[in-house]
Amino acid sequence: MEREVFTVSRLNNLLKDCIESEPAFSNICVIGEISNYKLYPSGHHYFSLKDAESTLSCVLFKSSARTLRFRPETGMQVLCVGRVSFYPRDGKVQFYVNAMMPAGAGDLHVAFEQLKARLDAEGLFSSSHKKPLPAFPGRIALVTSPAGAAVRDMIRILGVRWPAAEVLVVPVRVQGEEAPGELSAAIRLVNEHALADLIITGRGGGSSEDLWAFNDETLARTIYASRIPVISAVGHEPDVTIADYVADARASTPSNAAEIAVPDRLELTAALESTRIRSCQAIRKKLDTCRKAVEAFASRRVLTEAGEFLNLRRMDLDLLREKLLASQTKILSEKKHRFSVITASLDALSPLKVLARGYTAAFDGNRKVVRSALGLVPGDTLDLLFTDGRALCTVDAVHESSIQ
Repeated sequence: MEREVFTVSRLNNLLKDCIESEPAFSNICVIGEISNYKLYPSGHHYFSLKDAESTLSCVLFKSSARTLRFRPETGMQVLCVGRVSFYPRDGKVQFYVNAMMPAGAGDLHVAFEQLKARLDAEGLFSSSHKKPLPAFPGRIALVTSPAGAAVRDMIRILGVRWPAAEVLVVPVRVQGEEAPGELSAAIRLVNEHALADLIITGRGGGSSEDLWAFNDETLARTIYASRIPVISAVGHEPDVTIADYVADARASTPSNAAEIAVPDRLELTAALESTRIRSCQAIRKKLDTCRKAVEAFASRRVLTEAGEFLNLRRMDLDLLREKLLASQTKILSEKKHRFSVITASLDALSPLKVLARGYTAAFDGNRKVVRSALGLVPGDTLDLLFTDGRALCTVDAVHESSIQ
């Protein structure tokens, strides 16, 4: 029996036709763990689905990937819907994925957590970047749907609490594919033209899908870049969106946003009245204290008996003069005594005192004092100084004396 011989290409194409002709393979759902995930510049996603025993090669084309609300990652457990075929060039079975969702968690939840983690890591949620809300905004821009109940509630509350603020409604869609782009454009418009002191963006409650526009990455970055403070007011208290995290302030509801955006004029009026009362009381107390001080000063003798006051000051001056004279007399006496002591000491050391006791002083021809007889020779002339005069003498002889 002669066997038919197949080329590789013919066999692979035959296998492809067999697989694709099986209706069960045209729309099949497969669950598994993503492995070797790669996103190519073309926009196509290539990965494998695996379980404990097997691996299946998968492709998610760019056209189908556009519907993804989350980013697939290696290790993620997913549920994929698509068709099974055979790729002749590589000779392997491939699963062409048309739709993908996380297994055990909704794709919206996964997308939310992925974007939240990424923006948080970039610092978009940091409290250091959040701008303080103006205390008394002059104009408030409401970036929201003009037809919803939320905008009417905010306008009503703003008018009651702070009528001085001008309210500018910037109409946008808050639901659907076009909503994130319109919201971002409106916030940029308010910033570019400085249309307001404060921006409130949000909408009333709804499902996660209804609120999804406020989980858009572009909108989050627009709010982060806004020079004007932004209040996010999306849904009800339990609803939390990416816009809530990145905004400068988060309100639990649109009505709550209007409440925190402006002060309550009634509360402010009451506070001002209380301040006025306290100020008046403080002023009266101060005036009373000053009046008592003036009265006490006016009763002093310096004002009531000016002559007596001057007499007391004169007595003080006389006493001070006497103290100065006594001090001066004492100082002069001490100086005189010291002078006498020093004079007596100098007089005791004076050569004249020695001459007065019968001694003389001998000088040679050069007017130098002769201190020793041994330095003289017969014929030298001496000038002798006495206490009452001088005498010129000639040395006849020099004798050595034994007096020590």
